Amino acid sequence: MAHKAGFVSIIGKPNVGKSTLMNVLVGERLSIITPKAQTTRHRILGIVNEEEYQIVFSDTPGIIKPKYSLQESMMSFVNGSLTDADVLLFVTDINEEHDEDDVLEKILNRDIPTIVLINKIDQAKQEKVEEKIAYWQKKLNPVAIYAISALHKHNVDGLLDRVLEMLPEHPPYYDKEDLTDRSERFFVSEIIREKIFLNYQKEIPYSTEVIVKSFKEEEMKNGKGAMIRITAEIVVERDSQKNILIGTAGSMLKKVGTEARLEIEKFLDSKVFLEMFVKVIPDWRSKKNYLKSFGYDN
Repeated sequence: MAHKAGFVSIIGKPNVGKSTLMNVLVGERLSIITPKAQTTRHRILGIVNEEEYQIVFSDTPGIIKPKYSLQESMMSFVNGSLTDADVLLFVTDINEEHDEDDVLEKILNRDIPTIVLINKIDQAKQEKVEEKIAYWQKKLNPVAIYAISALHKHNVDGLLDRVLEMLPEHPPYYDKEDLTDRSERFFVSEIIREKIFLNYQKEIPYSTEVIVKSFKEEEMKNGKGAMIRITAEIVVERDSQKNILIGTAGSMLKKVGTEARLEIEKFLDSKVFLEMFVKVIPDWRSKKNYLKSFGYDN
């Protein structure tokens, strides 16, 4: 039996459930998930390995018209994932009112086999589901259309088999032990960012970036095994944002730190000591040199 391997890009507008879907397909919580749009800023790979195949899924930022440099970098990650894709999973929300032109612009003229996934069908009546299936059949004529609920893992089972049929014969691209191309440090910064998205309103989440400054494993003093000591810097654009982030007598930052530490301990399967600082870099989202140093250079 020949070995199959290939790249499968998950694309769509912000907040349609791409990250939830990738986590379900990979069977691990790799992408952070919040109710806010544009939570995903990078292209994150999730790798499914079996003896006879390797599927490399890409979770990508939601497709938007970029307004500043950070969003331009986010869209370049999307473009990169389209360049090497063997299969596209186009995720659309059942409640979208047919305004996916930004997405269609990117995929219509590419000769990539596409599966349409109509997500969040647990929130809709059957006739609406049928109407959407008919609409996408006519609009895109995709290889297949699935009506799914990624959150409830409904109707996702057959998807891996369908994707596999479409992948070329190829040796694995990554080591068979790998789950992702990202480092533990990257996921730590993402977990902290997720807690910021969940705990703050308005522009705060979008104005923040999290940088892991140090990540050291050390023996605990009482001789009860190892602990990972992590120092993270939260970057914001203005002093007023710094004050909101820290909260009265540091209360908000402490809350975020506790929630993040518990999640990181689960992720790393280790005791964690987490220290966080807040730093102001005016207008960092529009400054190419900072974006490059923060890993947004594609």
